[in-house]
Amino acid sequence: MNISTNDLKNGMALNLPEGLMTVVEFQHVKPGKGGAFVRTKLKNYRTGAVLEKTFRADEKVDLAMIDKREMQYLYREGEDFVFMDNETYDQINVGSKQLGDAVNFLKEGDTVTLPQYQGEVVGVDLPANVELSVTQTEPGVQGDRVSGARKSATLETGLVVQVPLFIEIGEKLRVDTRSGEYITRVG
Repeated sequence: MNISTNDLKNGMALNLPEGLMTVVEFQHVKPGKGGAFVRTKLKNYRTGAVLEKTFRADEKVDLAMIDKREMQYLYREGEDFVFMDNETYDQINVGSKQLGDAVNFLKEGDTVTLPQYQGEVVGVDLPANVELSVTQTEPGVQGDRVSGARKSATLETGLVVQVPLFIEIGEKLRVDTRSGEYITRVG
């Protein structure tokens, strides 16, 4: 389905030669001389790469219909992650390549939104932060109270983050899914 670049809105998905993109930002520009144009910032659904692209005003672009479904992550099967649709209870296997960095933040039982384009999963919409347990870290050395000192901690998904020295095995941490950084200890 084609739409005009004059009708772009944030969050719209477009099927462009550069790939499947979502509109992050757009601006209509009418210079004193020459034709009007639309300056956009687009994010690739599959890779997360951000691209700036300029279109002529009223240029036709291919609108992509993205089907977003809430799915529960059930378990891992080899390289695949098995999800269940929360409405239909259908199960689907999604390759770790399609999920990208999201595999670092998914634990069994989590509910996420899986955007699909023409039946293919094209990424995963994660919450801004998740809670994960520490499975491995060095014990904090007594008396080592250097301000801001950090150590590595491995979380239940295999993700390694830098944490303050007082964090111990078994504690739950809140981690930012955009940067992969430790935010705080949870309860």
